[in-house]
Amino acid sequence: MKLSVEISKYPLAEDYIGPIKGFIEQLNDYPDIKVITNTMSTQLFGDYDQVMQALQHCIKSSFSQYGKVIFVCKFIHGDLQP
Repeated sequence: MKLSVEISKYPLAEDYIGPIKGFIEQLNDYPDIKVITNTMSTQLFGDYDQVMQALQHCIKSSFSQYGKVIFVCKFIHGDLQP
């Protein structure tokens, strides 16, 4: 099953760019997931299980490394790559 996800990360810190870039870099370590970034959000496309495993790992890592972080996500069934 294919999955498309749109995710935005909002670190509750003055230095917010580093944590956002770190999160995107971690997501890019997963070769089977297509990652597209823009100024508003990051979009992920791939197999449901692989995308969810990547998100689980990267979100947990962000909480551990950066503390309070807000994630806003949209999950859409299917591959909706532009």
